[in-house]
Parts: sequence; C-alpha cells; structure tokens
Amino acid sequence: MCLSCHCLCCHSSVSPSPCLSSCLLQTVEHGFPHQPSALSYSPTLQLLAIGTRSGAIKLYGAPGVEFMGLHDENAAVTQVHFLPHQVELVTLLDDNSLHMWTLRAHKGLSELLEIGRFTLTGPPGAPPSVTRVTAVLAHSSGELLLLGTEGGHVFIVEVPGFRELEERNISLDQVANSVPDDYIGRRNLEHVEALQENPVNPNQVVIGYGRGLMVIWDVEKQCAIQHIPATQQLESVWWTEDGSYILSSHSDGSYCRWMVGGEDVNEEEEKSDIPYGEDKEALTFLFTVRQEMPPFLLFSGGMPRASYGDRHCITVIHSKTHVALDFTSRIIDFFAIRDGPQYTDPSALVVLVEEELVVIDLQTEGWPVIQTPYLVPLHSSAITCSHHVSAIPLKLWERVIAAGDLQKTHYSKKPWPITGGQNMAPDPPQRDLLLTGHEDGTVRFWDASGVCLYPMYKLSTAGVFHTDADPNDNMNQGTEGEWPPFRKVGCFDPYSDDPRLGIQKIHLCKYSGYLTVAGTAGQILVLELNDEAAEQTVEAKVVDLLQGQEGFRWKGHTRLDVREEPVLFPPGFQPFSLVQCQPPAVVTALTLHSEWKLVAFGTSHGFGLYDYQQKNTVLIKCTLNPSDQLAMEGPLSRVKSIKKSLRQSFRRIRRSRVSLRKHHVNNALQEANARLEAELAEMELAPVQRKIEARSSDDSFTGLVRTLYFADSFLSDSSHNTPSLWAGTNGGCVFAYMLRLPPVEHRADEPITAQPAKEIQLMHRAPVVGIVVLDGHGAPSPEPLEVAHDLARSPDMQGSHHLLVISEEQFKVFTLPKVSAKMKLKLTATDGSRVRRVGVAWFGSSRSEDYGESGLVVLTNQGDLHVVSLPTVKMQVQYPCIRREDVSGIASCVFTKHGQGFYLISPSEFERFSLSTRHVVEPRCLVEVPLHSGLSNQHSAARRVMEHALLNDESEYWRERERIQTVKQKIHVIVSEPLKCCLSCNSPMCCLSLLVCQLSAPIVIRHTSISRLLYQTSSQSMVSVPAGCILM
Repeated sequence: MCLSCHCLCCHSSVSPSPCLSSCLLQTVEHGFPHQPSALSYSPTLQLLAIGTRSGAIKLYGAPGVEFMGLHDENAAVTQVHFLPHQVELVTLLDDNSLHMWTLRAHKGLSELLEIGRFTLTGPPGAPPSVTRVTAVLAHSSGELLLLGTEGGHVFIVEVPGFRELEERNISLDQVANSVPDDYIGRRNLEHVEALQENPVNPNQVVIGYGRGLMVIWDVEKQCAIQHIPATQQLESVWWTEDGSYILSSHSDGSYCRWMVGGEDVNEEEEKSDIPYGEDKEALTFLFTVRQEMPPFLLFSGGMPRASYGDRHCITVIHSKTHVALDFTSRIIDFFAIRDGPQYTDPSALVVLVEEELVVIDLQTEGWPVIQTPYLVPLHSSAITCSHHVSAIPLKLWERVIAAGDLQKTHYSKKPWPITGGQNMAPDPPQRDLLLTGHEDGTVRFWDASGVCLYPMYKLSTAGVFHTDADPNDNMNQGTEGEWPPFRKVGCFDPYSDDPRLGIQKIHLCKYSGYLTVAGTAGQILVLELNDEAAEQTVEAKVVDLLQGQEGFRWKGHTRLDVREEPVLFPPGFQPFSLVQCQPPAVVTALTLHSEWKLVAFGTSHGFGLYDYQQKNTVLIKCTLNPSDQLAMEGPLSRVKSIKKSLRQSFRRIRRSRVSLRKHHVNNALQEANARLEAELAEMELAPVQRKIEARSSDDSFTGLVRTLYFADSFLSDSSHNTPSLWAGTNGGCVFAYMLRLPPVEHRADEPITAQPAKEIQLMHRAPVVGIVVLDGHGAPSPEPLEVAHDLARSPDMQGSHHLLVISEEQFKVFTLPKVSAKMKLKLTATDGSRVRRVGVAWFGSSRSEDYGESGLVVLTNQGDLHVVSLPTVKMQVQYPCIRREDVSGIASCVFTKHGQGFYLISPSEFERFSLSTRHVVEPRCLVEVPLHSGLSNQHSAARRVMEHALLNDESEYWRERERIQTVKQKIHVIVSEPLKCCLSCNSPMCCLSLLVCQLSAPIVIRHTSISRLLYQTSSQSMVSVPAGCILM
C-alpha cells in the first residue's frame, strides 16, 4: 500500500466555503523512523531503504526524494534488498512473507507500489523451519532470489514473478553429500546464516551455515566447488571485489580470510585475527578494498564482553589508523558508499542505529560526520513542546542560519552522498520555522519550508543555571592512549542532567527577533538574537504567584539555581532577562507582545505580566482555589493519595443524592411540565444534544491558566480602545485587564499599569483553551508588529468588536465592551468530543490569489479536525485525523497560520497534514530506470521501451499473471533456439508477436528473457515490443 500522500474525506452537515472545501492531506512524515529494523542501499539508484517493526518501508535519495509504503500485514520488516540495476526491491517480513515493490512512473512522478507477494511452501508434513527464510541474496542478474532457510536449504526463486525454480534448489542433502564425512559427523550444519555472490563470477555463491561451514556453490552446474570448514559459529561472510578471498566473522570476536580456488578442502584459513583479544562478543563486518591503496576493514562488535559489552561499536581500520566508533544505540546495519572508476574506493560509511542515522566521511582526515539533511533524530532529547512560525523574514532567516553554521564546524564539508532521484517539487513559497522544546533545556530550530525538516540552529538554556553537566565535556574526544580507541559519534542523548530544565512553552516574534521560553521549574527566559558572542549576567526576577496566601505549602521540586557570575553566550539567541515563578510550577501558558515589550505567563497558581524593557513586574494574579490542594504538588511529586480520591468520589455521590431528593420534593405537576418543556426543547435542537453536567468548583486545578492573549480592543466603553490582557483558566473563568502604556518617548521611564476590567465565568466551568478578539470586520487581531511591517491591515476600530471564548465544550461569542453573549456553537453536547487544540488559520482560495478567509482549526480528544468559520462561528468541515487512542499525538499537535499542522506519530516522527489546497508540502520526485553499464546504446534504447511497456497497465499484469506458466515453455524455446520468421525479417521478436496472435490474448514476458533475445539479434539496430505484450 502506497502512503506517500493520502486524503481523508470530510463529514459536514454545513456546506463549506469554496476556499475551505478541500480534503485533509496527510502529506509527509518528518524525522527518524520509529523502531527501524532493516537497511539496504542501491548503488545504481543511489537510494537508501529503511524497514521498520511496524511494517513500513521508506526510501530516501537526494534531499526531497522520499517514498513510503506500508505492508498490509502487521509484521516487522527483517530484510530489504534492491534488485541490481532495477527499480524493484524485495522485503522480508518476520511472518516469512516476501514482498515485491517497484517505483512506478505516473504523470511524470514516481510512486512506490507493492506488485507481488510470496511465501515459500515446503513439502506436505515438513516442519516450518524448512521454509523459514534466514538469508536473502538478490542475484546480480536481476532475475533470481536465493533464499536460505532455517532448515539449511537454499531455494531459488525467479523474480519479479516469484516463481520457484524447483529444479535449481539447493537442498541440505546435496550440500552434505559434497562435504567430507568427518566434518558432517562432528556437527550439524544448522541454518543458512549468509549468502554472498562472487563479484567476478555470478554463477558462484558462497553459502554460510550457522555452525561455521561455508560452501562455494556453482548455480549453473548445480555442484559444490569448494568448502571452507570453519569451526566457530558464523556471523557474516564477505567476498572481496577481486573474487580471490572470502572473509568470515565469528561469534568469538574473530575474523578469518580464506583463499578461493584451493583444491584441498581441508586447507586452513590463510589469516585469522581477534582484533580485541579473547572472550569477545560476536563480530560482524563489512570489508572493502581500494585497488592501489591500503584496504579498509570495517566490522561491528568484537568488544571485550566484561568491560565494553554494553557499547555499540563499529571499528574502522585503514593503514595505521584504528578507530572504534561508539554509537548511541544498538546498531541495526551499515554499508559503505564506494566511488572511483570501479566503485571500489569507500567514500562514506552509512550506519543505521536504533535512534538515528550516522554517515561518516571516510575520505577526509579524522573521518568526520556528514550532516544529514533528513532522518535527523528529533528526539535526541525528548520533545516536550512545539511552536510554528510562518513566513519568516529573510533577514531573521539568514541570521539564524549564520548562528547555526557556527555550531556545525565539526561536520564534514563533503556534500550528502546519497543523491538518487530528482526532486520535482517547486520551491517553497515561504520560509517556515518549527521550534521544538526538549527535556534537556534546548530549543531546536528546524527549516519546515519543504519536505526535509532540516536542522538550522540549537539553543541551550542550561548555561544560565547551575547543573551537573560539564560545559567542557566533548563527547567526540576519547582519552589519549585508550584501548579500544573509542570515539563517540551521534547526537542521540535521551538523558537530561536535570528534568527541571525541560522546555514547556515557546513564543518567537519573527519581526523583532525576541524569543521567550518557559520551563518545568517556573523559569521564563527572554532572549534576543545577537550576531556576536557576549558575556553577561542574567538576573532573576522572582514573582510570587500566591500573593502571600497562607496555608499552602509547595510539595514539588525546587527552582533552578541561577549563575551569579557572567556567562559567555555564543552568537545566536542570548538571554537577557529571567522571571522565576514561585512556587516553581510548570509554566502552562505563555505569550509575547514585542511591540509593547511585554511577556505574559501562567502556571497552576496564577498568571503574571512582565515588562522586559524595564525588567519590572506589571501584574500578578493568583487564581488558586482554596480547596485545590493538588495544585501545590509539582509534576515530579507523587500522585494524589487513594484516600483523597475516594473522598472526592464520595462527595460527588453525596451531592448527586441531595439533588435527587430535592427533585422528588417538587410538585408532580411541575415535574411533568418541566419534563414536557425539556422534551420540546430537545425536539427543536438539530442535531440532538446531550445534557452536560456543570463541573464542580472543587475539582482539581481549576486555577490552572490555560491560555493568555493580548489584544487592542474596547473594554471600558465603545469609543476608546485600549491594550488589554486576557487570561483563561481550567475552571472556565476569563480575566481581562486594561493596560496603560506610556508614550513611546517615555516608554523606558514610566511604568506600565494594569487594571482589572472584566471577569467571565462560564456556566459549566469548562476549561478555556483559546481566546480571540474579532475587530469590526470580524477578523482576528493581527500579530504584534505585523501592521507596522505592512504585512497586515490595521484592525477595524469603527465597528463593534467581539470576544470569542473557546472552551473544551463550546465556542461562545460575546459583544464588547458589554460582554453580553451573542452566539455559541456547541461541540460536546453535539458529539461528545472536547477541544484539545485550537488555532486561527488563513485559508487562501485555490481559485483566486487575492481571496481568502480566516477560520478556526480545532482538534478534539477524538482525534478529529474541525474547521469553524469566522466571524459566524459555523462548523464547516470535519475530518478524522489522529487515532483517539493516541493521546500523546493529540497533545503534541501544533497548527500553522496557513492551514497546516504537525503532530507526533512516534517519539521521533512528526506527521504533517494540510487543510489548505494552496499550502501543501509533499514529496514530488522521480526515479528513472537505471541503464546497465554493459549494454550497448541500442540495447539501452530497447530497454527503455520495454520498461515503458511494463508500466502501461498494472491491472492487466495482475489479470494475466496466471498465464505465465501456460506459455513459459514456448517462450523458452524461442529464447534458446535461433528462429527464422515466415516474413523473412530474421527477428525472433516477430516470432513472439506471431505467438501472441496465435494465443489470441496478451501474455506476460519477462524483460530479462527478451534481453537474451536482443543479444542473439545482431542484424536489428532497434527492436520494438510487440503490441499486446506486457513486460515484467
């Protein structure tokens, strides 16, 4: 099943606006595949393939060239193999099924499609081990697959049709009969561990068995040529490029080199070595050779079990250089990319580990790491929050890139070595940033403009505080004289020095370059972009959100200790102001107004307003409920006791019983009238609404601040607009404060004041998750400095303004300044869902460049996306997007300003989706059919014609696939014997055409068979494919 981009249908009872009438597109996955399990590389296509435990197969080439497929079976991918010089690849799943995939061209773009599946079947009554595949070899001819099994047999299968060639299978008995009796008598051969083809003679393959025996087998003659009687458990086999030696690695940490072609079957190995001494872990390896220079020896494992058994290492030995690359997680697989005239010079080492992909430059001194343009581990430290900023100005973009480049000096200057395919996508229309906050106190900046989520810059906040981390620690440096010579590589580091450093909220102003981040321990940092390094002291402003309330004792973690001495900050975002909340609870809401130089922040105890120009606190408001003792426990403290849970449950039951008794006291007639009125009211509602119980004011965390919002609107009267701050809490309460800002010339001297203006309590006390002020035209307020940069029109101050309050249960519109309810849209009462994420987006029309509409994008706890029109507050469309069971995915969702969104589908991957037809980011790439280097120009042209015919009609291929067996023998006669056509054209291909006519139906002909025909046809300069034939 192809998953490169798929569309989800919408459900709506309302006719959507033309510019909103688009399907939800889940377009691309960013990040590193979760739980990778297999790796492969095609030198001819220059494509990388990764299989995962969830059954996904992902292909990567040049930046922007990406494909994804998903097996229908819920099974892990254990092996991936490209067919040489073709656009097909084979996957092996742990349910023992084989699957054929192809890159099919369609309308100028390639797509990854599954075109066949196959499972080995043994003789009746045979145990499953007979056909359980353990090793796969894709033969260089592109026609055969050799499948080694757990039972020791080797099955030969013709591809891409998956036809088993029973007469050519290599049984265990055949191999046993060719091996001396003294060896067979000592041990059982066990399973097939490895299969390798002779690089200079494709008819020869080496079969490696688990017990150590290796047999060189001639596939054409069907006989053993040589056996290699190794005595240690076999791990891997490698055949050198010149075909003269076979190297084997073993479970005792040793490797051996064996000469090929020796007559004496009992000949001992020419060379044996244990790189790191006795009692070592199993060693698997890859060996590459340069023709005129010392060889490279690369192997994984082999470390001393007692001392370094927990290390994940690949050793690289070249001449006198010996390095043990120490990776951050378990090694899945690795390969070398080779350059040079004969493709024998290793240029890069590509290593897939469980948590990242690492590429080592083998041609630069010191073997530095090459920066990956994709497959970057987003979870190098666990992601705790995200923030998206659209349409970044060029100046800010260049400054962030410049700061990031200074952090990448340790990377290789060599370009990315995997360059397959062509990126056909147009250039991104704008520059977008995705900021991710992490558990270790870092904020990472990603280029989210296109398909590749490219790392630009990393900000660390740990330097402001005293932590256990050593600032001089460099993980890339090993101890001088250490043996083995370890060198740390990779950036995955899931361990945090202090969990209080975790970033919880981020807000960036793209016009001013100001950034504010808030953390787990109540810390709020205000940072400014600086192109030069600076040494400065960051002073903390402590804000007591409890306002002196007695009877409360904070049971959570302590606050972070701020460094009192000056700190040297590198170029980039540098902190200049710090606010510390007391108690040091998690910051739950944060917003920045760079034009007013204000930062608003909120926790479970209240909210505050900070003037970062004067470094003064403007406002502190405690929202803590006296009955909410749970708010005094931090996120790192123990959960509430069972006794307290039971007490709250009994209180709810008691309240419900009291209300029930009061209800029975009512007069029977009044009760009947009330019931009748309720029934009539329900009949008038469309759709039917359920009754929503009001939440108790005694519930936990009612004072937690969920949202903060700045606006310039009317609060005191309808003729004077004023700056204002709005705050919404978990208990359904909305606070509004009027702000008095001094004139610009006195801004640095006169203080800003805040006065309470409005307070709204929602009836059902549902948590307030969003606040939006609509101007006289019904448009949302623009971002700070957006009007000053002529990127948005000024808000209309002539008409009446409205306040839109979004709670978990409904959307309610109030008039301003009177704050009287005008309209509402119920959500929970309609379908039982609750709002989890909300954002304002601009939907540009796909028909007119100049027209667009604003709308609310809403994500519910059911994983559904809703689009609500503004200012009419009408439901437009609804799409299923995230599984309702995926709580972390729903919680991680972040919306963009242009109708796109991101959410985590795993700890290391973002799924990107789009609700806008104008803003869609998806892979659009083309992979052309490779041309075999040994073919003539005529043959190459014919091959392109044949491949075109192959892609003409896939459905025809499936319908006629069963006809292969009925015509195969006739085709083989034509292939093997020169024929004279009755038309005297001397073309065997014409005879194939006549055969097609005689059968009166299309037949399926393998293009490799036709290739053999082309070799026999010397008089033809160009051979065309007969009509009615489908080539595979």
